[in-house]
Amino acid sequence: MKYRAKPGQVSYGEAIGILLLESCAPFIPGDVANASTYSFPVRFKRVPGLTVERIFNHDLTLSNEITEAAEELKRNGVRAITGDCGFMALYQRKLAERLELPIFMSSLLQVPFMIQLIGEKNKIGIITANAAALDAAVLRPCGADLPGRLEISGLENCSNFRIAFIEEKGELDSNAVEEEVIAVALEMVQNIPEIKLLLLECSVLPPYAAAIQKATGLPVFDYVTMINYVYSVVHRQYFTGFM
Repeated sequence: MKYRAKPGQVSYGEAIGILLLESCAPFIPGDVANASTYSFPVRFKRVPGLTVERIFNHDLTLSNEITEAAEELKRNGVRAITGDCGFMALYQRKLAERLELPIFMSSLLQVPFMIQLIGEKNKIGIITANAAALDAAVLRPCGADLPGRLEISGLENCSNFRIAFIEEKGELDSNAVEEEVIAVALEMVQNIPEIKLLLLECSVLPPYAAAIQKATGLPVFDYVTMINYVYSVVHRQYFTGFM
């Protein structure tokens, strides 16, 4: 088999590119920004100036910076590009039009698929980093603006989560955050029994998905379920076995 080098590309084999916020927090295994989360190589690219505060405020002034970062990932050979914040949905359509690669910037892109899995009287519960900021402007680009079908709860007032991921103090009490997230999930499903599926919007929440599922008994979708799915379609593998 013969191979040909791609001009300007100095490393290969990273199918998924991940755009990162400019943030300071411990990203533990399971987090989108931790490479050990994946069973395959990924390539990270930080977007200078794209902070948590700015993304929560729907600041689109960094459109050029995020586009340039995505184009750099493309030049380095990735086959699809995602992000590490569900609020990056704000850039979904622009990047999809510009890059001609599969673009899946937000975990919320799973909502249209999820809603088909449940009856019309049932609902999806979304746990987000900031409920006030998760409005139609974020949901609409994902096809997830479904009034009456979504229940949204935020973690912005949970002290341990806030210290680690909103105030960015540089420390994380993972056990305490897990307890906070479980409490929010349980309150949702106990108060609204129509919730049959859960979606974790925030990219720091997948480490707690198993504990949430154990506590609620519900299927739990998150960023990692989405990234693994997209990887499986941009890097198909041959089947092995026997008859």
